[in-house]
Amino acid sequence: MTTTLKAKLHDDLNAAIRERDELRSSTLRLTLTAITKEEVAGKEKRELSDDEVQKVITREAKKRREAADAFAQGGRPEQAEREKAEGEILAAYLPKQLSDDELNAIVAQAVEEAKAAGAEGPRAMGAVMKIVNPKVAGLAEGGRVAAVVKKLLQG
Repeated sequence: MTTTLKAKLHDDLNAAIRERDELRSSTLRLTLTAITKEEVAGKEKRELSDDEVQKVITREAKKRREAADAFAQGGRPEQAEREKAEGEILAAYLPKQLSDDELNAIVAQAVEEAKAAGAEGPRAMGAVMKIVNPKVAGLAEGGRVAAVVKKLLQG
């Protein structure tokens, strides 16, 4: 029997509590709360699929990265370090991110496809993103993808 991602989070939370790992347990608690919130949003309660749970974890990890940057810029390095550590805990539950070379190769191929379809220059951004997004969903952050697309379209 395969366990769902949400069940794995619960099991890891229980283990973290037993080990008295405050950072890990609080991070997993917050993430599970976000998942539950997502489940009860809308008209009726529902169980999230693993893909939907992964999207919630991705969103939570992104919040941690942004908070770490904000704390670092605000001169609060200890808070920034905690946010980074929480982000690393969450990253363990996400698929491995694409390397820069892998992302560049996928985007370059998409740019060629868009050019073959008649889209050229910076205005082709939307067409290229439509091709790239399904291929890199969950494997690369949107801002990172957009930056590579923009760079390759400008030549």
